Amino acid sequence: MTERLSASELVALVRRVFSPTPEDRRLAILIDLPDEERPDRPEWRARRELARDWAAMLADHAQDLGLEAVDLVLYRNVHANNADLPATAVVHEGGPLPADAAGMKGTPVRFDELFRTYRILIAPTEFSATAPLKMAARAHGFRAATMPGFSASMIPALRLDYGVIGRRCERFKKLLDDAVRCDLVFAAGDCRHELTLDLRHRTATASGGVFPNPGMAGNLPSGETYIVPYEGERGGDPSASAGELPVQLGEEVVVYRVEGNRAVEVLTRGPAAEAEARRLAEEPAYGNLAELGLGVLADFGLQATGELLLDEKLGLHIAFGRSDHFGGQVGPRQFSRPDRVVHIDRVYTDSIQPRVRVAGAVLTMSDGRRVELMRDGRYVVVLDG
Repeated sequence: MTERLSASELVALVRRVFSPTPEDRRLAILIDLPDEERPDRPEWRARRELARDWAAMLADHAQDLGLEAVDLVLYRNVHANNADLPATAVVHEGGPLPADAAGMKGTPVRFDELFRTYRILIAPTEFSATAPLKMAARAHGFRAATMPGFSASMIPALRLDYGVIGRRCERFKKLLDDAVRCDLVFAAGDCRHELTLDLRHRTATASGGVFPNPGMAGNLPSGETYIVPYEGERGGDPSASAGELPVQLGEEVVVYRVEGNRAVEVLTRGPAAEAEARRLAEEPAYGNLAELGLGVLADFGLQATGELLLDEKLGLHIAFGRSDHFGGQVGPRQFSRPDRVVHIDRVYTDSIQPRVRVAGAVLTMSDGRRVELMRDGRYVVVLDG
């Protein structure tokens, strides 16, 4: 039987995540539509149908949340995760959903206007809208829960105790805020690879899955703390992030050489390695180390689903590409084209990268203390109590 939220669960979820106030009069659920360049797939279609059902249920219970209206908003997909949104969208007027972007009907509405109209946004999209919505939320003061790749298999994660999850994320934030570097050792077969991430000049974000204040946006479900490694933007103070980063892509382990917080070379050989080397050559911003993330949801019995929305919250992950939405310096302007903007996470758990393990991770704090973070793939810091 497919998991689904009841109307009462959905209303309770909106209350818990957003804490609606009298100023919150309208809520929008955003979905992106396939087109000729990015054709439909069953999982995408199911997500749009789920979004339509959620919009209908919330519209029926809008008064319970103190809302005047709940609308479903459609837009053409942007072809890449975390690329900027298109200029306009369409408010769905009811009836069957269009099969693709060519079938959208209605008056186009600029996103700037939508952001002024809807103070709560939920975005269960195919391509992640997290980066552009984070940036827009700061500018326009709305709140948004982004759910790229969401599927019914993730619904149990929406029922977790986010009070406990939030406290664990805050514990990690305190550690990362005081840390100036993270030294990681990866084991890939008989090989060991060492990587240093420079954490100076940065503060971390605890993403516990609740967004009660204007200007907040982030993933739902959530359960991670993340920080952008220092990217060397201060004159005369280069980034000290350097070393080797192994990533399992399919059956192949690709090893990147990192210098100045960028993957600048691929050290291994094979089809995946060659493809990654081409990506670095064609799109240098892709090689930016954009995030060190510490997910906590594995301790709550959740398993990988194949979608990064949930999978990255299971354990340690390192992201490539765009970082400005997390407080870094690399954004769309550093990429050659809008549809090449990416923020892509590499998650280090046994089920996702069985051939690569975090053998150890140690934080160096501002006072010189060394705090062991991970050993043999598991956190060793005390997160509760």
